[in-house]
Amino acid sequence: MKRQVALLLLMVALTCVAWASSLQKKAEKRLQNASEVLQEIMDTPDKRIPEEVMEGAKCIAVIPHEIRAGLVFGARHGKGVATCRTEKGWGAPAFFTITGGSWGAQIGLEGVDNVLMIMNQKGMDRLLSDKFQIGAEASATAGPVGRHASAGTDWKLDTEILSYARAKGAFVGVSLDGAWVRPDNEAMLAVYGPNASVRDVLLGNVPPPPLASTFLAAIRSAELRAKKES
Repeated sequence: MKRQVALLLLMVALTCVAWASSLQKKAEKRLQNASEVLQEIMDTPDKRIPEEVMEGAKCIAVIPHEIRAGLVFGARHGKGVATCRTEKGWGAPAFFTITGGSWGAQIGLEGVDNVLMIMNQKGMDRLLSDKFQIGAEASATAGPVGRHASAGTDWKLDTEILSYARAKGAFVGVSLDGAWVRPDNEAMLAVYGPNASVRDVLLGNVPPPPLASTFLAAIRSAELRAKKES
């Protein structure tokens, strides 16, 4: 009997290890995809995220290959990563999900890359919370593109989130109103263990894991390129 219990416990332990390893690989792949999305956007100087937006952002969130499906009722689901500025630079990334729907005349299935620039403390506080709804609790608007943000735009005025959505390589107008942003608890647990909250990670209280190095390098590179090429 004891041998059977021990064997069962071993099987459970091995299953848990395999589960955690699988989630870590998925999290690493998500970070890699997010890095590529940001690099590709910044590779188009006249259509990229402007220098002023990069410099002013408190946090950057990337949702690679978010899926939008529609047949009169549109739905979206995506998994992303976010990092915030800390005293030591861009901090460890936190993992989150975005889900929601919107009414509209739309048919088909489309993969969309989204980059969300969190522009002020109010927007950052939303990101640090357990969950929030874009539109109802956090204002979001399409961000300006190009080497510089036009002086005539009002993107600085109380805008919490600037949204950049790209489908098939081109920027598209996608409303995020109604979408819920929540922590991806499974990915957080697999990467950081049970004691690290999204808030601790984004505030810089948790060191970046090795698998985040590519993503953070892409963030720093995007910011540097925006300054040099403007």
